[in-house]
Amino acid sequence: MAADKDKDKEKACAGYQHGPPWVFKGSALYQLHLVKASTARAFVPRDLRLVEAFGYTLGGMFLARYHDSPAGEFDELVVIAGIVWNPPTSCAWAARVLVNSIEACRHGRKEVGLPSHVATFSKNEAASLVDKPLVKPNSFLNMLGIGSTISKQGSGCEIEISETKGSSSRHLCNISLPLNAGSHKNHKWMGPAIRMSLPSFSGRTEDHPDLLKYSCQVECRVRPVKPARIWSPRTAEPQEKSDGKINSSGSNVVADLDAQSQSISVLLSRPIFALEFSSLRMHVDAPKIVVPHCKKKKVGYSST
Repeated sequence: MAADKDKDKEKACAGYQHGPPWVFKGSALYQLHLVKASTARAFVPRDLRLVEAFGYTLGGMFLARYHDSPAGEFDELVVIAGIVWNPPTSCAWAARVLVNSIEACRHGRKEVGLPSHVATFSKNEAASLVDKPLVKPNSFLNMLGIGSTISKQGSGCEIEISETKGSSSRHLCNISLPLNAGSHKNHKWMGPAIRMSLPSFSGRTEDHPDLLKYSCQVECRVRPVKPARIWSPRTAEPQEKSDGKINSSGSNVVADLDAQSQSISVLLSRPIFALEFSSLRMHVDAPKIVVPHCKKKKVGYSST
């Protein structure tokens, strides 16, 4: 048994050594939330500017199931705190990354500068879904060819996610999906095939103190679905927790336990839109060091 585990580990390491780009295949749910800016700032380095309006930024989650990757099959939940502006670009900032693969966790930390942690993903299959027309026409979605139907959520598939560290485990949240894994096979319409880039900032971690930028080049079939319902066992209904606080050192990089609690706040924020990615093929480029644009260097404003 130990020999088999060693072989699997060697195979996973060899898989990552074949990149970059690293290629991941599977399916995913990409969900956008309105996140309180005060919550998101707990994760964003102080010298970077959060893109916000009326006290909110755009965060959410990327929940994926990979059937083929450099680390083999594994699940991933990326909690997106918000959008960060570092001229000349704005990119997503991950608050926390959860994977049920030790090798994928190591790669995320050591190679990409992500706040990756090992977790368990326990799935409970339930009723299937039925497609129905959108209540209101959406011209933007119609232009993309995905505005005609949206999935109606039944009981769906529920995932219980618990973060693990050694022999201990701490429950993070439950996610009731608007689709079962691989449910697109039961639908004739999977949405149009698209190509898109999902740029992200990372780094400012113990392993990577520099600010990094990497890009995920995505090819998939996409269609809108009803947002997943997310809840934590300590809350009867989804609600936001208290705002993050700057620690005694003056840095707003929160302690691990606080970061876990704040990441739940991100997940429990208000969902506004969700997309199902099927037949997903994602190329992840190696991150590059970027120079942070100091917030003090603001132009175009005057008090006179």
